[in-house]
Amino acid sequence: MPPMMRDHGPTGLMLSFLFPRLTPSGASRGSALFAALVGEARQAHWYVGGQVPDTLDGRFAVLATMAALATVRLERGGEAARLEAVALAERFVEAMDAEHRELGIGDPTLGRKVRKLVGALARRVELWRDAVDRDRWGEAVAASLNALDADALAHCEAALRRVWAKFEAASDAALAEGTIG
Repeated sequence: MPPMMRDHGPTGLMLSFLFPRLTPSGASRGSALFAALVGEARQAHWYVGGQVPDTLDGRFAVLATMAALATVRLERGGEAARLEAVALAERFVEAMDAEHRELGIGDPTLGRKVRKLVGALARRVELWRDAVDRDRWGEAVAASLNALDADALAHCEAALRRVWAKFEAASDAALAEGTIG
C-alpha cells in the first residue's frame, strides 16, 4: 500500500481514491509541501473528533485551511519562503484543476469552479493572517471549517494550533521540503 494511504484509516483511503492526483508524481516547486498538507488533511481526526463533514466540501475545507496556514507561515519567512508560498498556491490550483477534471467537470465550467476554489483559499489566507496576529483562533476555525459544534470546534482549534506550532518551529527550507514535524 502506498505510504500516503497506509496510516490514515478509511478517510485517508477515501481521499486517496477520490483525490488520486493530490499527491504529485513530479517534483515541481510547492509539491513537497502540498503533499505534506494533503497528508495532514487526510487524518481521520478532522472528520471524526472534528466533525468536519466527510464530503468533497469538507475535505476541501480542511485542505484549504492547511494551505492557508502554511501560506501565512511562509509569508513570514525570508524571500525564498515567500516564493514557496506562491509555488504552494500554484500547486493548489494545479491539483484543483486536475481533480475537477477527474470528477468530470468540463472545460466550459472548469475555470469558473477552480477560480471559486482559489478564491476560497485566498479568503482563508486573509482569515488566518488575522487569526494568528490577533489570536482569534476560535472564530477562524468556525469560519474556515464551516461552523462546528463546541466540542468539534475545540478539537479542531487545538489541532490547528498544533499544526501552526509545527509550522513555526520548522525552518523555511524544511517547510519547502514538506517537513512539518
